[in-house]
Amino acid sequence: MSLADPLRALADVALDRSVVLGYTKIGSTVRRLWWPADPAPNAMAGKRVVVTGATAGIGEAMVASFAQLGATVHLLGRDRAKVRRIAGAVRSSVSGAEIVEEVCDVSDLDAVRAWTDDLSGRVETLHGLVHNAGLMPKVRAETAQGHETQLACHVLGPHVMTERLLEPLRNAGGSAVVFMSSGGMYTAPLKRWSAEEFESRDGPYDGVRVYARTKRMQVVLAEAWAQRLAGTGIRVYSTHPGWVETPGVAEALPGFRRLTRPLLRSPADGADTAVWLVAVRPDSGPGHFWHDRAQRPTTFGWQRREDPGTASAFLDQVSALTQHSAAG
Repeated sequence: MSLADPLRALADVALDRSVVLGYTKIGSTVRRLWWPADPAPNAMAGKRVVVTGATAGIGEAMVASFAQLGATVHLLGRDRAKVRRIAGAVRSSVSGAEIVEEVCDVSDLDAVRAWTDDLSGRVETLHGLVHNAGLMPKVRAETAQGHETQLACHVLGPHVMTERLLEPLRNAGGSAVVFMSSGGMYTAPLKRWSAEEFESRDGPYDGVRVYARTKRMQVVLAEAWAQRLAGTGIRVYSTHPGWVETPGVAEALPGFRRLTRPLLRSPADGADTAVWLVAVRPDSGPGHFWHDRAQRPTTFGWQRREDPGTASAFLDQVSALTQHSAAG
């Protein structure tokens, strides 16, 4: 080990704990000096990836990045016109891009079941599944199945989708599932929520708070999936993109955007680690939470891991609402 190694580790931790330095483009610019190598050109040639929430921002950038690596990319969104427009834009910008247009509302569990059945009938192998679909409404709304929309979009839908695409993921002989979480999850510890709290029916609705909470849920769910699929050839991760200039941030957090805009990362920068995880499939330890091509702690402070009983209770709730086991 060279003297530079502990100094790099110290700098990396300092960036992470400072938040502003680590989550903005300052963090990724500095970390590029030492982070792992880029995937090889055409690293995804002959491989197939699904990206949800792919019609804007990070998702759109992710589709372009996977296409540049040679993957056939299934671009999934809930608005057919947007899907068609973004697919055309990527085909125009990336020579030879293979884009398959997919329409599904990830928050609608019946739609997810129908779409996964359809996809499984069309493809035998799937090398990557990135759960990027997200939203942050200001007013509480429910899906057709009666679930709060953020819970359904960030947690329940991705869980059902993962379960129902296990066969093509296994057939790939080496695949990755990535949950796109958020650094905001650090502000929302996992708790033993009542059924009313779980569905955000327990008081005035705070979309930002619910967003952070469901992003914490994604991290716990991803770890459960990683444990469940260990040794199967399917690796599961969660990641957060840092603070990124996206249409979603502009709409949901205009004040935050005004203050931080000069420091916000580009969508491609925000997409980087998720793309790298699918292309490289690095080894991952407990937590399985990544940022800027390195594994990060899932909690800060004295609690270094989720309470097993609390995590188990959360997974039981997900299982009950989806009729698909979430146990690790």
